[in-house]
Amino acid sequence: MNNQQDSRVSGMSLNRRSFLTTLGVATAAGLLGFTPDSNLAYADALSKEQREKMTPDEIIGYAKMGNERFRAGLRKNRDFLREQMTSAKGQHPAAVVLSCVDSRAPAEIILDLGIGDMFNSRVAGNIANEDILGSLEFACAVAGSKVVLVMGHTACGAIKGAIDKVQLGHLTGLLEKIRPAVEATQYDGERTSKNDAFVNAVARKNVELTIAGIRAKSPLLKELETKGSIKIVGTMYDLGTAGIEFIS
Repeated sequence: MNNQQDSRVSGMSLNRRSFLTTLGVATAAGLLGFTPDSNLAYADALSKEQREKMTPDEIIGYAKMGNERFRAGLRKNRDFLREQMTSAKGQHPAAVVLSCVDSRAPAEIILDLGIGDMFNSRVAGNIANEDILGSLEFACAVAGSKVVLVMGHTACGAIKGAIDKVQLGHLTGLLEKIRPAVEATQYDGERTSKNDAFVNAVARKNVELTIAGIRAKSPLLKELETKGSIKIVGTMYDLGTAGIEFIS
C-alpha cells in the first residue's frame, strides 16, 4: 500500500464518527449499520420506520459513504444471519439498483450494504427492458424504495460486445439495445473495443440513455420522480479504483 492509500485509510478512520453527526446516520442505522461503536455489527435489517425517515438525497449520501468505506477497507462487521432472520418477516429496501451482471461489480458489496437494504436488478449492460421496468416499478411504487440507481462500470464486456456487433444467440438482441449508446457517444479517438477510454465513454452514455429510457417508458416512475417521492440517478463504477462516480 502506498503513502496515498495509507493517508486515505487513515482519514477514513478518523472521519467515520463525523459522518454520523454531519449526515444524521442514526436515523438510518439499518441502511449503513452504524452504531456508537463502529466495530460492532448492526443486528437487524432496515425497518420501514427507518426508511421512511430518510429522503432520497440522504439515501444517495449513505450509498456514497458506503462506497468510501469499501474503498478504504473499512466495511462494516455485519451479522448477516441476523439480517436474514429479521428481513424474512418483511422487506423495506431504501433503493433499487439496476446494474450489470459482471462478477466484479456486486452492488451490495461495493456500497457496503446488507440484506434487505436494497433491491438488485442485474442484466448484462444494465439495460432497462419491459421486465426490468416492471421490476423497478414494483420496487418503488409497491415496496416503497426511494432511489433508482443505474450503475454502469468500466471495462464492461457487454459494452465491448455492442461495439463489436457480436452475434451470439439471445445475446445478439440484448447488445442491440446498447448500440444506441455506441452511436451517441461523441469521441474523437479510436472507436473500438480495444480502446478502454472509448469503451468507458460508451458505458457512461449507456447509463445516461438507460435513465432517459426509464423516464420516457415508465410514466409511473416519472410521476414519482416529479413528485419528489423518488430520485433516478446514474453512476459509473471504476473496476480499477473501486470508486463510484455519480453522473446524474
